[in-house]
Amino acid sequence: MKVTFPHMGNQYVATKVLLDELGVENIIPPECSKDTLDIGTKHSPESICLPLKVNIGNYIESVKKGADTVVITGSCGPCRFGYYSILQKEILKSMGYDNLKFILLDPPQGDYKGFFKRVYDLTNTKNPYKIVKALARATRTLYLLDEMEDLSYYKRPRQARQGEVDIHYDHFHRVVREAKGYKEVSTLIRDTIRKMKEVEEDPTRDVIKIGIIGEIYTIIEPFVNLNVEKKLGDMGVEIDKSLKISRWLTEHLYLSPLGLTAEKDVWRAAKPYLKTMIGGHARETIGYAVVYGKKGYDGVIQIYPLTCMPEIVAQSILPTVEKDYSIPYLCLIVDEMTGEAGYSTRLEAFVDLLRRRKEKAYNGELLSGN
Repeated sequence: MKVTFPHMGNQYVATKVLLDELGVENIIPPECSKDTLDIGTKHSPESICLPLKVNIGNYIESVKKGADTVVITGSCGPCRFGYYSILQKEILKSMGYDNLKFILLDPPQGDYKGFFKRVYDLTNTKNPYKIVKALARATRTLYLLDEMEDLSYYKRPRQARQGEVDIHYDHFHRVVREAKGYKEVSTLIRDTIRKMKEVEEDPTRDVIKIGIIGEIYTIIEPFVNLNVEKKLGDMGVEIDKSLKISRWLTEHLYLSPLGLTAEKDVWRAAKPYLKTMIGGHARETIGYAVVYGKKGYDGVIQIYPLTCMPEIVAQSILPTVEKDYSIPYLCLIVDEMTGEAGYSTRLEAFVDLLRRRKEKAYNGELLSGN
């Protein structure tokens, strides 16, 4: 069995650790690229959202490298993500991949027997200790990866020599594909974190802070959001992403089955504007916008794929949040036709607006004597 899976930011590293620890041979899809998107767009329904198209491209590129088993995640609720597994299977079978095996990992919803059967099929073992141990190591890897990401968000706008952070960051992604298991991967992450911490900072930099909100895949996968974290970092912006894979895993794998959640404060913040879950992460989009407003962030940027209905609802609400918390808001919608030049121009204009606004507020405080 040679297992593959879709890309989603740094998630591939933790998935590789999980499978390595279980002794399951895995094939990491090539880094997402225009070729990946072109393949997925060619074989997917035109009106379906961008993440599915990129996923299809990931699977096909991996199958060409020898993968014979595809792990597909699933969900329940109003978001179309719940239909991904069914549609992806049909697309790949219609392309002639009849012998391809699919393993769907979705919430058990009471069917724990079926859920654990799928887990056993993937892990190639029924030893619970071995599975839990591998899962724990993969989870720790996710948290280390998010620590590395957060450090890069902090360092990029402050680095004395532009591009130094990305030298270490990009080197990590080139080397990690050849690392095996938790020990090698975690050592590599910690070495990268250490090197990033040593990057010299320019204390004179005027750094502004922007919260990134929106649909989880679009926020996390850099190819889909056109490397928004690097673009903004080079413009002198420190970002914070509202959604992270480690947080999502903890919420849905560890807390939800126990009837618990770590998102109560965010849901409470969203409640005056959106009282219930309507699918996707619309409620979190609103809640985190409020949180960023209360924390004094300079602005928020919502990013989501064209036709994503939960985020369309959130988009209609965010101007009210913008007014109530006096936090400027920019919406970026992406699909396979999104042009990088126009995208970058909008980001630059928004950052310039935030800087002028900050300078105006600072000058106003000086004049008032505060």
